Amino acid sequence: MKIKNICCIGAGYVGGPTMAVIAQKCPHINVTVVDINEDRIAAWNDENLDNLPVFEPGLDSIVKEARGRNLFFSTEVDKAIDNSEIIFISVNTPTKTYGKGKGMAADLKYIELCARQIARVSKQDKIVVEKSTLPVRTAAAIKSILNNTGHHVHFEILSNPEFLAEGTAVNDLLMPDRVLIGGESTPKGKEALKALTDIYANWVPREKILTTNVWSSELSKLTANAFLAQRVSSINAMSEICEKTGADINEVAKAIGMDSRIGPKFLKASVGFGGSCFQKDILNLVYIAKSYGLDEVADYWEQVILINEHQKQRFSDLIVSTLYNTVSGKKITFLGWAFKKDTNDTRESAAIKVADSLLSEQAKISVYDPKVVAKQIYSDLDYLKTRSSEENRNLLQVHKDPYEACNQSHSVAILTEWDEFVSYDWQRIYDNMQKPAFVFDGRGILNKTELERIGFVYYKIGSGA
Repeated sequence: MKIKNICCIGAGYVGGPTMAVIAQKCPHINVTVVDINEDRIAAWNDENLDNLPVFEPGLDSIVKEARGRNLFFSTEVDKAIDNSEIIFISVNTPTKTYGKGKGMAADLKYIELCARQIARVSKQDKIVVEKSTLPVRTAAAIKSILNNTGHHVHFEILSNPEFLAEGTAVNDLLMPDRVLIGGESTPKGKEALKALTDIYANWVPREKILTTNVWSSELSKLTANAFLAQRVSSINAMSEICEKTGADINEVAKAIGMDSRIGPKFLKASVGFGGSCFQKDILNLVYIAKSYGLDEVADYWEQVILINEHQKQRFSDLIVSTLYNTVSGKKITFLGWAFKKDTNDTRESAAIKVADSLLSEQAKISVYDPKVVAKQIYSDLDYLKTRSSEENRNLLQVHKDPYEACNQSHSVAILTEWDEFVSYDWQRIYDNMQKPAFVFDGRGILNKTELERIGFVYYKIGSGA
C-alpha cells in the first residue's frame, strides 16, 4: 500500500510533535493533524512559533520547516479522515471519574467517538493506528465498532504506542530507542504493518522497528511506564530513610546506579513524579489486574502510586513543620509548576498537590514558571474543587518575574528542575526575603553549600545531614 496522506486525530502532546517529525522526515507524505478544539489548532497555525500549544525544545524549528509544505493543522476532521490512507488516533484517555473502574480504568469515550467517526466517514479501506496509551485489548473494541458501523470498508488496526519523555520528545522521536508496532498476522495485517514500518524507516534504522501482536504492543507501553515509575517511587521511599538516618540519597543513588544490573537512570529523588502517563498507566495496570482477580499484583503496582502521593504530602508537611508549624498568612514562593523541565505540561504535577495542601493551611503562594501560564495554574487548582475559584485567586498569585515572586517570601520551594533556577542571583533573592529565609529544594538542583553561605536554611529531599 502506497501512503500519500496521513491523518492524526488529536493535536495534543503526542499527536502534534509526532506528526511534525513524520512530516519533516517524509516530505512526500501529506500529514494533517485535526482537532475539534479551535483554539488549539489556531495556536498550531500561529505565525509566532512561541505560541505553539506544546512546548518542546526543537519543536518550533521542525514545525516551521514542514508547516504549509506537507504538515497541516485543521478542524475539518471528516475531510482529513476521508482523504487519508492511515489515521492515527491520538486523543486523551483520562482515568475514569465515574462508574465501574472509577479512579483506575481508562476512560475510552473519546476513543470510541473517534472510531465511530472514522467508520461513518470512510468510504475506502483504512489503516487505523492506536497512538494514545490504551488498556490491553482496546484494539478489539475499536475493530468491532469499525467493522459493524459505517460503510463496511476494511480496516486494519495497529498499535503504535509512544515512548516519549516530555522535555526530550523531539529527540526521542528523531532517535528512538525503538519503534513498536503491533498488528495481526493475516496477509492484510502484514501489509498494514509494512506500510507503517516503511514510514518510520525513512529515518529510523529498521532493526529498531519492532513488530509484535497487538496485545503485546498495548501492554508493553503500560509495562514500560510502570517500571520507570517504580524506580522513582523506590528511590523516593529510600529518601525518607536517608533523612532519618543521616545518609544522603544522592550518594546512595550513585552507589547503586553504578551496578550494571540496575543503572543510574530514574534514580533521582524528588518531590514526586507527575505527567500524563505514569500515574494513569499504573492505575490502568492495577485495574486490569483486579479485573482478572489478580489482587496481589494490583496491590503491588498500586503501592508505586501511594509512595508517590506520600512523597508530595511529606514535602508540604516539611514546609509547615519547618516554618514553626504554621504557614497561615505566610508567603511561600513556588519556582516551577510544570511537572518537569522543558515542558509546559502540568498534568499530575507535584506542584499542584503541594500547593493544595499549603493553601488548605491558609498559606499565600506566589508562583513563577517560565513556560506555564497563569490560566493553566488556576485551572489546575480549580479542577481539585478544594476551594472556590475566587479563593484560589486570592491565595495564589502568578508572576512573570522570579525575583518579584520571591520578594518578601518566607520560603522558596523548588518544584520543577528548570535549569535557569540554578543561575539566579540567590543573594539578591535572600536580601529581599523574610528572615530566617528557607529553601526547600524538591528537585535537588541547587548548591547547598553556596545557599547556606548566603544565609539560607536549606532542605533537600533525601538528605539527613
